[in-house]
Amino acid sequence: MTLKTRPKYFTPNEVAVHNTVDSLWVSFLGKVYDLTTLCYKHQGSILLKPIISNAGKDISHWFDPKTRDIRTHTDPVSGCRMPYTPHGRFVHVAPPYPSSDWCNDFGRPWWRDEAAYCIGLLSVKTRFVRVINTLTQQKQVIEVCSEETLQEILQRYLKHNAHAASYTWKYDRRELDMEKTLADNDIPDETRNSTN
Repeated sequence: MTLKTRPKYFTPNEVAVHNTVDSLWVSFLGKVYDLTTLCYKHQGSILLKPIISNAGKDISHWFDPKTRDIRTHTDPVSGCRMPYTPHGRFVHVAPPYPSSDWCNDFGRPWWRDEAAYCIGLLSVKTRFVRVINTLTQQKQVIEVCSEETLQEILQRYLKHNAHAASYTWKYDRRELDMEKTLADNDIPDETRNSTN
């Protein structure tokens, strides 16, 4: 029996900074995909243009939430069902009409190949947390995913304080359970008009 590992959560801001061909992430339907290797494989292809122009963004509107496949529409000229790609056809989407130069032996399309491209989940709601080191009085505000445990939040905070793992984390003078989320530790969300 193998232990199920927790998924990695990402904030929309974390996805947004990966907006170049050398580091290209997108999110859709609640998941985050690293398409950097896809860009490398199809380097120079015009079919990358819609993906590159949406780097770092949520592209859920490209997909049908029920089928998790590309949205389709009825072509007014042919009357056939075909992929709806208003930003232009992209990698692994068939051309609208029969074509001898399109090769469909690529295996799974990238949006269905979670093993190769999916790196985690997009947070449903983010929170800003102020961490105060009572020893040095240093304060740091970091954006975290509401689904993360305090142990995972600690990992985010380590870049600000390498010794944070050796401290006891408390809120309102009570010790916190590092295996629980902020909500499970009864820490109220004081963010007004929070996004996501």
